[in-house]
Amino acid sequence: MASNTSEQLRAELKSLADTLEEVLQTSTDKPKAELDKLRGKAESLLKDTRERLSNTGDKIATQTKEIAGKADDYVHEKPWTGVGIGAAVGVVIGVLLARR
Repeated sequence: MASNTSEQLRAELKSLADTLEEVLQTSTDKPKAELDKLRGKAESLLKDTRERLSNTGDKIATQTKEIAGKADDYVHEKPWTGVGIGAAVGVVIGVLLARR
């Protein structure tokens, strides 16, 4: 689900960038009516992309809160397992930092 959404956003951002690039490259070669059409397309794509990014940000925030809640419940149910996981993560991070 998240991968599909990120691929859609990536495609929309690429389409927006391509449209804006076309507007910038051909602004002197095209008649005003065609430039207005390209500008309208770019504005529409920008609006849609902003809306989708906002919605995706909201979904990510909601999912993060749910995951944090589940992690909190898990740690309360099995505190020693949580301590062990935390210690293991700390050791891994320490080893990675020491290698730098």
